[in-house]
Amino acid sequence: MPWFVKIEEGIVDQPIFDQYVPAHKEFVQRLIANGHQAKTGYWGCRGGGMLLFEASCMDEAQAIIMQDPLVANKCVHYKLYEWRVVVE
Repeated sequence: MPWFVKIEEGIVDQPIFDQYVPAHKEFVQRLIANGHQAKTGYWGCRGGGMLLFEASCMDEAQAIIMQDPLVANKCVHYKLYEWRVVVE
């Protein structure tokens, strides 16, 4: 399956953002359980992060991203890319 990357930037105050982090982590755990090989994290300097996951196509990847609580609750601006792995 192709890999996809969601690069995000937080757009709300930290207390608002933080209230959705537990739901975001549960969302990522469901992706893992469903075989999407998901990994998530944030930049060391704060203010943004990344979600890496597998999906069958860009349409499926976009549908997955729309279920992310950080996206659904308008906590982040994001860009979604298909990542084409060259070396494993």
